[in-house]
Amino acid sequence: MNFKRCDVTLSIVNWNTRDELRECLRSVLSQTDVSIEVMVVDNASSDGSAEMVRSEFAGRVTLIASENNIGFGAGHNLAIRRSSGRYVFLLNPDGRMLEERVLRKMVDFMDSKPNVGMLGPKITNPDGTLQYSARRFPTMFAGVFRHPAIGRIFPNNRFVREYMMLDRSHEEVSDVDWLSGAALMVRRETFEQIGLMDERFFMYCEDVDWCRRAHAGGWRVVYFPMTSVQHRIGAASDKNPIAMIKQHHASMLRYFLKYDARGPKLLLLPLVMIALWIRSRSLINRC
Repeated sequence: MNFKRCDVTLSIVNWNTRDELRECLRSVLSQTDVSIEVMVVDNASSDGSAEMVRSEFAGRVTLIASENNIGFGAGHNLAIRRSSGRYVFLLNPDGRMLEERVLRKMVDFMDSKPNVGMLGPKITNPDGTLQYSARRFPTMFAGVFRHPAIGRIFPNNRFVREYMMLDRSHEEVSDVDWLSGAALMVRRETFEQIGLMDERFFMYCEDVDWCRRAHAGGWRVVYFPMTSVQHRIGAASDKNPIAMIKQHHASMLRYFLKYDARGPKLLLLPLVMIALWIRSRSLINRC
């Protein structure tokens, strides 16, 4: 018996973003020029998200309802393990595919470039401005200089500019260090080789880590602004901002410990830990 894969598995991890998820699914299901399967992993939402998917998208969307909030990476891993697509496309529930042929353009590009393991579209804010979704790998210096107070003293420091790729055009197809998991296409052969997302990152930095492992496996990671996805930042995180701030900075520390806590860089780690703690406290105080 021959098993025929669809082109793309859409994986959407949701937590209490019912209304945004509804619009996201409508936009995804309008992409009819590729064969797709759509999976929603609901992380124990309390706003009726799972019930909405069951009632409004029955037969078109596969719902995986988790009894607990297992996090971003672990949620996507649940869907990926059940996926049949040649490619898996990670999409946040506050994302929208407003253009035609978003998936078709990305699939055609990856089909023509078999050494591309991960591909990310341009991501825009609802007002049309650019989200800097393609970046260089974070360094400890970038972690220090992204502190708001230090940033005010050194507003144009090269560490943050390099990290955000402010010295590069975001209108050209280019190889990059990492891409945002808010909208990210991954080749099946890539994650079969390098493994799934590292579930030790509950939320944030799992996309950085995954892209880094793709590079180590010999795959290209490519930014593809020939099509775009709209993304409203914070639909879920705004519902519990203090917890998300803590989680973000904990994940950054975990990332630095995983990759930079060795050799001479180890001497900088205490300064990074202090900077991350001060930055998280200053953001929490604004909430």
